[in-house]
Amino acid sequence: MIGRLRGAVAEVGEEEALIDVMGVGYVVRCGSRTLGRLPALGEETLLHIESQWSESAGLRLYGFGTREDRRAFVLLQAIQGVGPKAAMAVLDVLTPAELAGAVAREDKAAVGRAQGVGPKLALRIVTELKDKPITDGPISFSSSAAPSPVAAKPSASGEAVVGLMGLGIAEAQARRVVEAAAIRLGEEADVSALIKAGLQELGR
Repeated sequence: MIGRLRGAVAEVGEEEALIDVMGVGYVVRCGSRTLGRLPALGEETLLHIESQWSESAGLRLYGFGTREDRRAFVLLQAIQGVGPKAAMAVLDVLTPAELAGAVAREDKAAVGRAQGVGPKLALRIVTELKDKPITDGPISFSSSAAPSPVAAKPSASGEAVVGLMGLGIAEAQARRVVEAAAIRLGEEADVSALIKAGLQELGR
Protein backbone atom coordinates (compact mmCIF):
# COMPACT_ATOMS: atom_id res chain seq x y z
CA MET A 1 0.00 0.00 0.00
CA ILE A 2 1.36 3.42 -0.97
CA GLY A 3 0.88 6.13 1.64
CA ARG A 4 3.12 8.91 0.36
CA LEU A 5 4.99 9.88 -2.79
CA ARG A 6 7.90 12.28 -3.12
CA GLY A 7 9.06 12.97 -6.65
CA ALA A 8 9.15 15.34 -9.60
CA VAL A 9 5.99 16.59 -11.29
CA ALA A 10 6.17 15.07 -14.77
CA GLU A 11 2.69 15.85 -16.12
CA VAL A 12 -0.47 17.55 -14.90
CA GLY A 13 -3.90 16.86 -16.37
CA GLU A 14 -7.40 17.98 -15.49
CA GLU A 15 -7.96 15.23 -12.91
CA GLU A 16 -4.58 13.63 -12.32
CA ALA A 17 -0.85 14.18 -12.14
CA LEU A 18 2.12 12.01 -13.11
CA ILE A 19 4.75 11.94 -10.38
CA ASP A 20 8.21 10.66 -11.33
CA VAL A 21 9.78 8.81 -8.39
CA MET A 22 13.31 7.67 -9.29
CA GLY A 23 12.30 6.97 -12.88
CA VAL A 24 8.94 5.34 -12.09
CA GLY A 25 5.88 7.38 -13.06
CA TYR A 26 2.88 7.16 -10.73
CA VAL A 27 -0.51 8.34 -11.99
CA VAL A 28 -2.20 10.08 -9.06
CA ARG A 29 -5.78 11.32 -9.11
CA CYS A 30 -6.11 14.70 -7.42
CA GLY A 31 -8.76 17.33 -6.83
CA SER A 32 -8.47 20.70 -8.53
CA ARG A 33 -7.32 22.38 -5.30
CA THR A 34 -4.38 19.96 -5.00
CA LEU A 35 -3.54 20.14 -8.72
CA GLY A 36 -3.57 23.93 -8.60
CA ARG A 37 -0.96 23.95 -5.84
CA LEU A 38 1.52 21.58 -7.47
CA PRO A 39 4.90 23.12 -8.31
CA ALA A 40 6.08 23.62 -11.87
CA LEU A 41 6.93 20.65 -14.09
CA GLY A 42 10.19 19.04 -13.08
CA GLU A 43 10.09 20.36 -9.53
CA GLU A 44 9.76 18.11 -6.49
CA THR A 45 6.50 17.64 -4.66
CA LEU A 46 5.19 15.48 -1.82
CA LEU A 47 1.71 13.99 -1.93
CA HIS A 48 -0.11 12.05 0.76
CA ILE A 49 -1.64 9.03 -0.93
CA GLU A 50 -4.78 6.99 -0.37
CA SER A 51 -4.46 3.70 -2.27
CA GLN A 52 -7.62 1.90 -3.37
CA TRP A 53 -8.08 -1.36 -5.23
CA SER A 54 -11.08 -2.66 -7.17
CA GLU A 55 -11.45 -5.54 -9.60
CA SER A 56 -12.85 -3.26 -12.28
CA ALA A 57 -10.33 -0.41 -12.04
CA GLY A 58 -7.33 -2.08 -10.40
CA LEU A 59 -5.08 0.05 -8.21
CA ARG A 60 -5.84 3.75 -8.02
CA LEU A 61 -3.87 6.37 -6.16
CA TYR A 62 -5.53 9.51 -4.80
CA GLY A 63 -3.20 12.34 -3.85
CA PHE A 64 -3.51 15.17 -1.34
CA GLY A 65 -1.35 18.06 -0.25
CA THR A 66 -1.89 17.45 3.49
CA ARG A 67 -2.63 14.56 5.83
CA GLU A 68 -5.86 16.30 6.85
CA ASP A 69 -7.10 16.34 3.25
CA ARG A 70 -6.40 12.61 3.02
CA ARG A 71 -8.12 11.95 6.35
CA ALA A 72 -11.21 13.93 5.30
CA PHE A 73 -11.29 11.98 2.02
CA VAL A 74 -11.30 8.67 3.93
CA LEU A 75 -13.98 9.88 6.38
CA LEU A 76 -16.21 11.08 3.55
CA GLN A 77 -16.01 7.75 1.73
CA ALA A 78 -17.12 5.91 4.85
CA ILE A 79 -20.52 7.55 4.33
CA GLN A 80 -23.03 5.61 2.25
CA GLY A 81 -23.40 7.13 -1.21
CA VAL A 82 -20.07 8.99 -1.14
CA GLY A 83 -17.52 7.59 -3.59
CA PRO A 84 -14.07 8.91 -4.48
CA LYS A 85 -15.43 11.41 -7.02
CA ALA A 86 -17.94 12.95 -4.60
CA ALA A 87 -15.38 13.04 -1.78
CA MET A 88 -12.91 14.84 -4.06
CA ALA A 89 -15.64 17.28 -5.11
CA VAL A 90 -16.40 18.17 -1.48
CA LEU A 91 -12.72 18.81 -0.76
CA ASP A 92 -12.49 20.99 -3.87
CA VAL A 93 -15.01 23.44 -2.40
CA LEU A 94 -14.21 23.07 1.32
CA THR A 95 -10.91 22.63 3.13
CA PRO A 96 -11.00 20.15 6.05
CA ALA A 97 -11.31 23.08 8.48
CA GLU A 98 -14.20 24.55 6.45
CA LEU A 99 -15.85 21.15 6.21
CA ALA A 100 -15.59 20.75 9.99
CA GLY A 101 -17.16 24.19 10.39
CA ALA A 102 -19.99 23.30 8.01
CA VAL A 103 -20.63 20.10 9.97
CA ALA A 104 -20.59 21.99 13.28
CA ARG A 105 -23.20 24.50 12.11
CA GLU A 106 -25.14 21.86 10.14
CA ASP A 107 -24.64 23.83 6.94
CA LYS A 108 -25.71 21.32 4.31
CA ALA A 109 -25.87 24.11 1.71
CA ALA A 110 -22.09 24.61 1.92
CA VAL A 111 -21.48 20.88 1.41
CA GLY A 112 -24.09 20.77 -1.35
CA ARG A 113 -22.02 23.18 -3.46
CA ALA A 114 -19.81 20.23 -4.38
CA GLN A 115 -20.43 18.87 -7.86
CA GLY A 116 -22.57 15.73 -7.75
CA VAL A 117 -23.64 16.20 -4.11
CA GLY A 118 -27.37 16.73 -3.83
CA PRO A 119 -29.32 18.03 -0.78
CA LYS A 120 -30.01 14.55 0.64
CA LEU A 121 -26.40 13.45 0.39
CA ALA A 122 -25.20 16.79 1.80
CA LEU A 123 -27.49 16.29 4.81
CA ARG A 124 -26.17 12.76 5.30
CA ILE A 125 -22.58 14.02 5.18
CA VAL A 126 -23.25 16.75 7.74
CA THR A 127 -25.10 14.32 10.00
CA GLU A 128 -22.63 11.43 9.86
CA LEU A 129 -19.48 13.53 10.24
CA LYS A 130 -20.66 14.87 13.61
CA ASP A 131 -17.99 14.28 16.25
CA LYS A 132 -15.58 12.86 13.66
CA PRO A 133 -11.94 14.09 13.77
CA ILE A 134 -11.93 15.94 10.45
CA THR A 135 -9.18 18.36 11.42
CA ASP A 136 -6.55 18.71 14.14
CA GLY A 137 -6.49 22.48 13.84
CA PRO A 138 -9.10 25.16 14.52
CA ILE A 139 -12.47 24.81 12.81
CA SER A 140 -13.25 27.44 10.19
CA PHE A 141 -16.78 28.76 10.62
CA SER A 142 -16.52 30.95 7.55
CA SER A 143 -17.68 29.45 4.28
CA SER A 144 -15.76 30.15 1.09
CA ALA A 145 -19.22 30.57 -0.47
CA ALA A 146 -20.10 33.52 1.74
CA PRO A 147 -20.39 36.70 -0.36
CA SER A 148 -18.05 39.54 0.42
CA PRO A 149 -19.79 42.80 1.36
CA VAL A 150 -17.41 44.66 -0.95
CA ALA A 151 -16.44 43.22 -4.30
CA ALA A 152 -12.70 42.75 -4.34
CA LYS A 153 -10.76 43.92 -7.35
CA PRO A 154 -9.56 40.89 -9.35
CA SER A 155 -5.85 40.26 -8.89
CA ALA A 156 -3.45 40.14 -11.83
CA SER A 157 -2.96 36.43 -11.18
CA GLY A 158 -6.71 35.82 -11.18
CA GLU A 159 -7.15 37.69 -14.46
CA ALA A 160 -4.23 35.78 -15.97
CA VAL A 161 -5.83 32.47 -15.01
CA VAL A 162 -9.10 33.56 -16.65
CA GLY A 163 -7.16 34.63 -19.73
CA LEU A 164 -5.45 31.25 -20.05
CA MET A 165 -8.75 29.44 -19.53
CA GLY A 166 -10.12 31.52 -22.40
CA LEU A 167 -7.40 29.97 -24.55
CA GLY A 168 -8.71 26.50 -23.77
CA ILE A 169 -6.33 25.66 -20.92
CA ALA A 170 -7.77 23.71 -17.97
CA GLU A 171 -8.26 25.75 -14.80
CA ALA A 172 -5.92 23.57 -12.69
CA GLN A 173 -3.10 23.92 -15.22
CA ALA A 174 -3.74 27.65 -15.63
CA ARG A 175 -3.57 28.25 -11.88
CA ARG A 176 -0.42 26.17 -11.52
CA VAL A 177 1.58 27.97 -14.23
CA VAL A 178 0.33 31.44 -13.19
CA GLU A 179 1.31 30.83 -9.56
CA ALA A 180 4.76 29.70 -10.71
CA ALA A 181 5.04 32.76 -12.97
CA ALA A 182 4.00 35.11 -10.15
CA ILE A 183 6.72 33.68 -7.91
CA ARG A 184 9.35 34.19 -10.63
CA LEU A 185 8.24 37.64 -11.79
CA GLY A 186 7.23 39.10 -8.43
CA GLU A 187 4.10 40.78 -7.09
CA GLU A 188 4.33 43.72 -9.53
CA ALA A 189 3.94 41.54 -12.65
CA ASP A 190 0.98 42.57 -14.81
CA VAL A 191 -1.61 40.34 -16.44
CA SER A 192 0.04 40.17 -19.86
CA ALA A 193 3.43 39.22 -18.39
CA LEU A 194 1.86 36.46 -16.30
CA ILE A 195 -0.04 35.08 -19.30
CA LYS A 196 3.11 35.12 -21.45
CA ALA A 197 5.15 33.39 -18.76
CA GLY A 198 2.34 30.86 -18.23
CA LEU A 199 2.24 30.00 -21.92
CA GLN A 200 6.01 29.59 -21.95
CA GLU A 201 5.75 27.20 -19.00
CA LEU A 202 3.09 25.13 -20.74
CA GLY A 203 5.23 24.97 -23.85
CA ARG A 204 8.15 23.31 -22.10
